[in-house]
Amino acid sequence: MQELKIAFRLSLPVLGAYWFLGITYGLLAANMGYSIWVPISMAMLVYSGSVEFIALTLLLGTFQPLAAFVMAFMVGARHLFYGISMLDRYRGAGRKKPFLIYWLTDETFAVNFSNLKRMQQTGKPFTCYLWVSVLDYLYWITGGIMGYLLGAAMGEKLLQHLQGLDFVVTAMFVAIFMDDYIRNKATHLSAWLGIGSAVICLLIFGAQQFIIPTMLCILAVLYFNYKSNNP
Repeated sequence: MQELKIAFRLSLPVLGAYWFLGITYGLLAANMGYSIWVPISMAMLVYSGSVEFIALTLLLGTFQPLAAFVMAFMVGARHLFYGISMLDRYRGAGRKKPFLIYWLTDETFAVNFSNLKRMQQTGKPFTCYLWVSVLDYLYWITGGIMGYLLGAAMGEKLLQHLQGLDFVVTAMFVAIFMDDYIRNKATHLSAWLGIGSAVICLLIFGAQQFIIPTMLCILAVLYFNYKSNNP
């Protein structure tokens, strides 16, 4: 139970963000005429908020599976880099590892990656990792359900008050980044690498195309750094 309590406290920022965005997602699904099982199924099986928002629109258009695949891959490609960063953290997780991999999202990665010491103090870090993953998963699903029920009950009356609500995730990431930067001096180099790569790629590729080049730059630097330290 100690691991669950710690995981719950650490995941509280994600609870706020996931419920806000999940409610928005459910509202949109309801107002677009979907059955409740569509947003719930996507929340459980796709479990990628940005892809799910896009899928709501794609499912109403002409069936183009290749375009949908490319779009989903491009939007979710960042998870590849999170996974690489967590290889050492999840090594030795045993039967928990498949669930940790499947439930790894932006926010779960941020919480699990930046709170290693607190989780190790329990003596069961993998259990803490798993509880954070499970709780975040449940936050998203329950947020979507609440949003759908609100949307079905109130229709468009509520949508006009939700513009800009997605900024809550950006605010959450800024808060997590600053907390990690202040508490962990060892991660300063990685933080500046991410900021520098993003700024350079933004200037070169523009606001619509800079994310993937940024991630490739970060991956290349981290790979060469790893190889230089592990010949």
